[in-house]
Amino acid sequence: MSTPSGAIWGRAEQQDFRSRVRGCLLGGAIGDALGAGVSALTLDEIRAAHGEGAVNDFVPAFGRRGAVSAATQLTLFTVDGLIRAQVRRDTGAWHPPTDVHRAHLRWAATQRDWGPDLRRKDGGWLAQEEWLYARRDPTISCLTGLGDTTMGTLDKPKNTIARDSGALVRSAPFGLLVGWEPQLVCQLAVECAVQTHGSPGAYLSAGAFAVIVHALARGETLDAGVQRALAQLTPRPGHQPVSDALQQALGAVRQGIPGPERIAALGEGRTAESALGVAVYCALVAEDIRQGLRLAVNHDGPSAATGTLCGALLGALHGETALPPAWLAELEGRPTLLEIADDFAMEMTQGPALHSPGSAASGWLVRYPRG
Repeated sequence: MSTPSGAIWGRAEQQDFRSRVRGCLLGGAIGDALGAGVSALTLDEIRAAHGEGAVNDFVPAFGRRGAVSAATQLTLFTVDGLIRAQVRRDTGAWHPPTDVHRAHLRWAATQRDWGPDLRRKDGGWLAQEEWLYARRDPTISCLTGLGDTTMGTLDKPKNTIARDSGALVRSAPFGLLVGWEPQLVCQLAVECAVQTHGSPGAYLSAGAFAVIVHALARGETLDAGVQRALAQLTPRPGHQPVSDALQQALGAVRQGIPGPERIAALGEGRTAESALGVAVYCALVAEDIRQGLRLAVNHDGPSAATGTLCGALLGALHGETALPPAWLAELEGRPTLLEIADDFAMEMTQGPALHSPGSAASGWLVRYPRG
């Protein structure tokens, strides 16, 4: 894969890209963890539990502070699938949706099994991370969509009425494919979303989100990313709810001081398209990542989902050094997130130095088997 200009990656470009990849994955996980402890609560209930200022810091979820939900688990496996797709390209096989589907099936195994199955030779290193073997409120659509080995497609999607954000929250990594054109990024995200979510609102939200992340990872503005997403949506049947949600998010920026009232008007994130709209709005008005994420999780809707999306956007926009250090220090799974972020950045910038059609014993192929 080459950079958009086709030029060889220079050192500065590699460092910037790695910072944005780390920022996107860690930022999404921070937003997930910030919202996880209050995701089922209304704003009134959040304020009753945590004070009038609502949530300003991590609160316990799943037995600890800084814990992440299934959104972060699935995002990790999405990255794993994208790296595997690049590695399998050596064999002449090139169908990223299949590789991502296989990765998500490995995630589904973590929801059933007690721990890693070390007898499996094709699991790779991520499937051996014991902390991932915990059920963290995955959506029913994700569990049923990945409940068998049949892969949903655009012609035959899984869960045709599923409109929740379960596919959307795992789709940021598609946007990190900066060497791809936006329409291909959108198409890949859509094809992977329909493996669990067959409603156009759900799978087109995933495509739009990936296109916005893609623009940010290339160094463009958030507003430019939203415009690119709208351009990609327009030709696609069923796009209107998603396009409307993005247009409403843009319009809300000019409607006064940011707060829960603005978010309530955007739908609070109960559908995939409204979750996308809330996240985009919060990222657009954010003074910094901390303020943007606090806004994204303090409302009546699913806080972990909107926090995940907003965190991924702001992390891709500003890079890892803009993330709040105190939240990073407590974040569950931070070593795993950093490891796979750096692996992804290396694969995308230096893949030929890591593996080739003729190599069979590479350490990289132990981490990311071709099988």
